[in-house]
Amino acid sequence: MDSNKAKIEVPVMADLFKQGKKPEYLFWVGSAGAFDDRYKQVTRAFIKILTYLKVDYAVLGTEESSSGDVVRRAGNEMLFQMQALMNIELMKGYEVKKILTCDPHAFNTFKNEYPALEGGFDVVHHTQFLQDQLDKGNLKLSKEHFKDKKLVYHDPCYLGRANGEFIAPRKVLDRMITNRVEMPRNKSFALCCGGGGGQMFKEAEKGDKEIFIERTEEALATGADIIATACPYCMVMLTDGIKYKDQGENVKNYDIAELVTLSLRL
Repeated sequence: MDSNKAKIEVPVMADLFKQGKKPEYLFWVGSAGAFDDRYKQVTRAFIKILTYLKVDYAVLGTEESSSGDVVRRAGNEMLFQMQALMNIELMKGYEVKKILTCDPHAFNTFKNEYPALEGGFDVVHHTQFLQDQLDKGNLKLSKEHFKDKKLVYHDPCYLGRANGEFIAPRKVLDRMITNRVEMPRNKSFALCCGGGGGQMFKEAEKGDKEIFIERTEEALATGADIIATACPYCMVMLTDGIKYKDQGENVKNYDIAELVTLSLRL
């Protein structure tokens, strides 16, 4: 897929709702997907896939706030509930039924925590969506683009251990990658990237070996050319780890959505 050929117009929920339209999916972009320069590329990649598939979706645009995940993990329960209730009211106002997101933290919060506040939605992580589209034959991927590459996948905590989703990301990767390897600690035993629970925004204690360094070392020890991730925090932490280990010229970190756009057989 050539990312430079055409400008994609992203549908905004408020605009469609004024026209009497109710999209099938709300695509929750998330803070990283909207503001982090590296993760914006993942957002663009996934939107290209949604456009290619002619998915009926929209984003909230400037109406989107934080899911509340970080503040709850950091201990500010009152702010979490304020954010959650505001989001629930907004989404119910647009009659949202299904939410798509690339962020496992938002996925976990919407799926497992919003129902207690009367916010029940059908929540789908982008790797689950991609697997479903592959199984239905709507996506055709080639193994040519990465035929000479070795890839290792890092399990995001809030997709893997917290929600038991280990299969979908690997199934998608195996449609594109011939040589996929595993780290010794994987699936339910995977080591955290070190960014969850608000840790990404905290300073490490002096002298301590940070978790993201240890996880990056595990990934590099496999000899992989590509570290695949499916979470904005994981991408930030492992990209920093690759730079810290001075492997930026040799090893790349891609989100699964980016790998799909590069492998898409038109």
